[in-house]
Amino acid sequence: MMSEEVAGVYDRVGPVLQAGTVTNAIIAAIKDLNKDVMVVDRGAYVRVLVPQCCVVTRSAIEKHLGRPFRFPGELETVMSAFKGSLQLNQEDAAWRFAVRTRKSG
Repeated sequence: MMSEEVAGVYDRVGPVLQAGTVTNAIIAAIKDLNKDVMVVDRGAYVRVLVPQCCVVTRSAIEKHLGRPFRFPGELETVMSAFKGSLQLNQEDAAWRFAVRTRKSG
């Protein structure tokens, strides 16, 4: 089995979402707002991976969903897991890659 480093996803971050209509809108919104989006479809769930930082906004999701989207509540109902450090507020979500560094001194 290939390690994540070999597969080129080591520094990629993002959500793991349950398959469905809301998830399709979230993925479309992520593709609008980020470069080099990798989507791994596992049937029941979809893993979305973006290098270094993955951002999605409530307004971008609403554009694709065609209705108001409760944020972050509705995102959390379809997100079963995620990779990276996650920051959430009423308007957007950001998953960031953090390298653990040793403090010198």
